[in-house]
Amino acid sequence: MSGTSLGRPIALLSAAAFVSVASMRVADPLLPQVAHEFGVSAGEASVIATAFALAYGLCQLIWGALGDRFGKYRLVSAMTLVSALTAASAAWAGSLAALGIARLAAGATAAAIVPLGMAFVGDHVPYQGRQAVLARFLTGTIFGLVGGQVLGGVVGELVGWRAVFLLLGALFLLVGALLVVELRSSRVPAPVLTGSISPAALLRGYALLFGRSWARVVLATVFVEGFLFYGAFTFIGAYLRARFGLDYAMVGLVLGCFGLGGLVYALTVRRLMDTLGEQGLALGGGAILTLGYLVVAGGSLAWMAPAIAALGLGMHMLHATLQTNATQMAPEARGLAVSTFANALFMGQAVGVWLAGPAVDGVGFAPVFVAMGLALTVLGAIFAALLARRPAPA
Repeated sequence: MSGTSLGRPIALLSAAAFVSVASMRVADPLLPQVAHEFGVSAGEASVIATAFALAYGLCQLIWGALGDRFGKYRLVSAMTLVSALTAASAAWAGSLAALGIARLAAGATAAAIVPLGMAFVGDHVPYQGRQAVLARFLTGTIFGLVGGQVLGGVVGELVGWRAVFLLLGALFLLVGALLVVELRSSRVPAPVLTGSISPAALLRGYALLFGRSWARVVLATVFVEGFLFYGAFTFIGAYLRARFGLDYAMVGLVLGCFGLGGLVYALTVRRLMDTLGEQGLALGGGAILTLGYLVVAGGSLAWMAPAIAALGLGMHMLHATLQTNATQMAPEARGLAVSTFANALFMGQAVGVWLAGPAVDGVGFAPVFVAMGLALTVLGAIFAALLARRPAPA
């Protein structure tokens, strides 16, 4: 089936991805505000990002298998509705610990949305045209990056961080209702049910996945990518506040430039693929990420917005190449495979933020940005070299 005939179902999946990613990234501009309210450092307040990422990553081990067994579109619809409750629950947190628990729950339910949306595309779109269709689907995640940063900054500045989580809950509820209506239409194809949720079947599925050398390469690469990129990016909002004294709204607007870089990628993906190929995208993405972090660490306010936009472009060049490969790691258990990929990404993110928090408190922001940025060029170069030896996609 072509991506064109799936236009409306994929558009609604993209809308769900928007809210899911906005829920994730909304924490970045809120870090200084939460730290101030609860009287803690930025590193300690980063638990609201770490908890979400940790739950998001761990729960992939559940959602992938359930999506293969019961239907990916069906499960995304259900968990979008449930996420309305978990996202809004953070608004009533009376302590940093309670807020961390609420974010843990929100990450657990939102975790089903993007990976199973990607797996749905993988089930119904041939590999040759998949990266372009995935780019269309992932415009939701791109706008979610912008929306989360701006929502956290502007709404947090105007009415406080609690209102941000209530608004997220309302958005989840709206999109979830639209997905349920779409699910009942003839436009959503019959689900590809390939899995089982029995322990023995899950073990067979993971044995199949990890028994493939290319799958191990993709999963290891995306773990390191999450560790390096988000271990630094999560603290840019607090850095802008501490170094330049920007208000929360301006912090959110500057961070929102990340999504503009992602939008440039989405609009030019076909040309980039034709010109650079997958190897060029991985190598160039890593190099652009390094440049972006070095400029951010340089501390010039005038260059912050362009540097963060460059981070968005570089991240999408590298990560989208990884994502496309992830959809083909195990076609016979695609939900499990793509969800394992997301698990690796967000476990890497959680570990990266967890370790970078004390480093930021100890040595400052700039050294962390420089170290993580330089390592991303190395990662992109290694993955580009390994792509040359990849088995041909089925």
